[in-house]
This record gives sequence, C-alpha cells and structure tokens, in this order.
Amino acid sequence: MLMKPSREVGIVGYGAYVPRYRLPATEIDRVWTDGYGGTPIKEKAVPGPDEDTATMSIEAARNALQRAGIDPALIRAVWVGSESPPYAVKPASTIVAEAIGAVPETQAADWEFACKAGTEAMQAAMGMVGSGMMDYALAIGADTAQGRPGDALEYTAGAGGAAYLLGPKEESLAYFEASYSYVTDTPDFFRRPYQHYPQHGSRFTGEPAYFKHVLAAARTLMDEMGYTAQDFAAAVFHQPNAAFPRRSAKQLGFSREQIQTGLLVPEIGNAYAASSMLGLTAVLDEAQPGDRLLLVSYGSGAGSDAFSLVVTDKITERRDKAPRTRDYIARRKEIDYALYVRYRKKLHMH
Repeated sequence: MLMKPSREVGIVGYGAYVPRYRLPATEIDRVWTDGYGGTPIKEKAVPGPDEDTATMSIEAARNALQRAGIDPALIRAVWVGSESPPYAVKPASTIVAEAIGAVPETQAADWEFACKAGTEAMQAAMGMVGSGMMDYALAIGADTAQGRPGDALEYTAGAGGAAYLLGPKEESLAYFEASYSYVTDTPDFFRRPYQHYPQHGSRFTGEPAYFKHVLAAARTLMDEMGYTAQDFAAAVFHQPNAAFPRRSAKQLGFSREQIQTGLLVPEIGNAYAASSMLGLTAVLDEAQPGDRLLLVSYGSGAGSDAFSLVVTDKITERRDKAPRTRDYIARRKEIDYALYVRYRKKLHMH
C-alpha cells in the first residue's frame, strides 16, 4: 500500500556535502593487486582527519537551511541516518541540532537501517509534517563508510552527506506524491558489535538483496500510481557501484540519460546512507519546474524506500542559495593510499 500523508508535504530546502579528499581507485589496485586487478570506479571521497558523520551532517544541514530560508528554531525534528556514527552511545543528531540552532525545542534521534537510514528518516519526517504535529523536520543521511583493507568494498566505500528540510507543500521546491517501502530479512551485509569492518555476502548482495528490493519498491510505487518510466524526468537509485543502478534502471524502462545526473558513485564512491540522497541533490540542482522524479534507496538487511516527487517553480529561486553538489565534487584534492590509511586510522600502533 502506498503511503500518503493527510497534509501534503514537500522539500523546503536541501543540501549536500562531499569531503574534498579523493583516493583514486588505481591507488587501491596498485597496493593490493599490483595494478592488475582493475577498478570498478574512478575514485572515492575520503573524510579528512577532522571530519566525521556529525560534521558532514552539519555542513549539509546548513546548506539546506540556506535554501529554505527559515529560522532553524522552527525545526521540530532533527534526524540523522547513518551506519558510521561518531559515537557508539551519544546521538549525532543532538550535535547537529545544536550546531544549526534548532535546540532546545526539537526532537532529535539517530536512525539505523544501513544505506537507507537517511530515506527512513525522510519517510518519518513526511509522516510527522503530514500529520500536522510539526511544520518542519530535518532528515539527513551521512556516512564515513568503512572498508576492510584489500576488500572489494574498499574501492567504493566513500563518504558524504545530504540533508532535506521537509515542510508544507505550499512552501516546497519539490513535493511528495507518495512513498512505498519493501523489506525482508536478507542479511547480505552486516557488522556485529566490536567488529571494525562490515561483512558482505559477495554474489548474494545483488540477488536476492539489492535487485529484489529496489525493483519491487520501484515497480509497486509506479504501478499503484499508474506511472511508467516515461512519466519521470529522472530517477535516482542507491549506488553501491555503477553497474547496479544502471541495471535496475534498464529493467524498469529508464534510459541512461534519465539516471545520469544522479549517478555520482564513479566520482565519489558509495556514500552509503547518503548515496541515493546525494544523487537526488544533484538531480534537484538541474531539475525544472514540473519534473517528476523517482527516488529509490536500498539498505542491507534488507529494504528499499521509493518516492515520487514533483518539482515546483520555487526550485529556480532557491537552488543557487547554497553550493551545488557538483561544486563539491569538483573541489577535490587527490591523496595516495598511505595518506588515506592515516586519515582513516587504518594503521594501528601497538
């Protein structure tokens, strides 16, 4: 069943953040396969030594507020979705709320559902604003994802953050038509307590994990709304690599051009909880009034959230009030594997 709030809800402001440092995939290939293994992406974003999920969330949230142009004291919920929070016990959401000036009269919480933790927070924000319990809620997805040295994940485990301020439809630059979620117990990717790096199910991460959930969520949403791929100007999918979203788009009837703008993983890697949300920020940076957009996230464990949005004429007056996502991607500084190991604290001294 589709989820539609009784009060229409939209995105009042959005913001992105991508760290400046880039690790070329050829560097990982050089260290672990002597340059003969091949590279699945061009490079990935790496957090600096003074960056974490909280700092990236703050930067993205500030950009969202600049576009929204509202007093942060009006925000009644600040939610951060991540699988790499800076503390095991202490929320990142309170740090963000304090930094942007949303305290003390706000609700704050950290959300968890692997790579769809951010869209999970977005969906909850739709419900809270849509019920009339609050006028504004902030949903963030951010990650400084980990990858075991030499593992396939190390090539694509990037970093970034995306923030969405949800509010009444009449104030929005894009409004939600409906949302749909599809979840099962499929343990394709997990990390137990005290483990530093996650484990993954190799070939099972595609089927029955990613494709089953992404395609089911997207198809159900589109079928119940009576839409086909041709009704959308663009589509954004979770991006664990470049191949999975392209294959999903093709099976759903989308062209390469419809997903190209939001496909960021070749340049910044898989930003996990921010992956699909970052892709949507890039699409909103280029969208035109009247465009219909499809957003489909994926989180290991496993589940997908699908959203249909329509862009309003307010997009043209607000998007340039904060840096565009491509501005952050262009602002890059290349590092080698040794500096990457130091920044990510992968070398332990005893």
